[in-house]
Amino acid sequence: MRRNGTLLAGSAYTIWGLFPLYFKALHSVPSLEILLNRMVWSLLFLIGILTWKKHWGWISQAIRNPKLVMSFALSATLLSANWLVYIWAVNEGRVIDASLGYFITPLVNILLGAVALRERMRTMQWVAVSFAAAGVLWLTWLTGNLPWIGLTLALTFGTYGLLRKTSSLGALEGLSLETALLFPFAGGYLCWLALQGQNAWFTQDSHVVTMLLLTGPVTAIPLLLFAAGARKIPMTTLGILQYISPMVQFLMGIWLFHEPFNAQKLAGFALIWLALILYSAEGIWMNFRKSADKPA
Repeated sequence: MRRNGTLLAGSAYTIWGLFPLYFKALHSVPSLEILLNRMVWSLLFLIGILTWKKHWGWISQAIRNPKLVMSFALSATLLSANWLVYIWAVNEGRVIDASLGYFITPLVNILLGAVALRERMRTMQWVAVSFAAAGVLWLTWLTGNLPWIGLTLALTFGTYGLLRKTSSLGALEGLSLETALLFPFAGGYLCWLALQGQNAWFTQDSHVVTMLLLTGPVTAIPLLLFAAGARKIPMTTLGILQYISPMVQFLMGIWLFHEPFNAQKLAGFALIWLALILYSAEGIWMNFRKSADKPA
């Protein structure tokens, strides 16, 4: 079971890591329009899955809970902001900067847990966060600007994760509700673009149109793989696997897209990687101690 879970979750993170290849191929389409298509076709793909599984009973309960709907309206807004910044960064040649966001997301999650859930941070977690903060400060001093792409991606995805952590809906149901809430805006704007003669469906070739259509399954499939795998493996294993995605993006940014990356910038990333090593090692050690303390 653990091997299958590791394979499923690892596949999800690998697909997420390869996303820049997909969105680079759509560089002729504005980032906002890619986002809108992603919303629309994700919902339609998810409707197909819900129909196949005959899993519709949760909807009536969800829509009768205004607090739940408002919570998912907020998470949908955070998710769409995260998607938009990520797509824009990829198509602007900022894949390395985008990878930074997902490297520091676990550490942002620690801080959000301490602030919102009043979880007590352990000493080594403080040390890890301090090293990550030093890395961000170094990159800020180096460029003269905050690494806003990475910070925006980390904060939006970290806050999104916090909202989903406290929600009663699973991955499939939650994403279905989020895309349903976004659908009127996305569908309406795409219709307006069509009336203005600016919709890529009518201005681009069939290859681009097909890729826009496939943004639905491309979005949903890794999420479903992740949801299936996460239930079968320990959180420590999941915590290690989550670094696959930003590392794949980082390496593609350097070797495939040839984005500028000098020794000074490497120093900032090295501080963040050190923070992640400390964070992961501390988590593994704490889980080992808990297992050792359990009665045989």
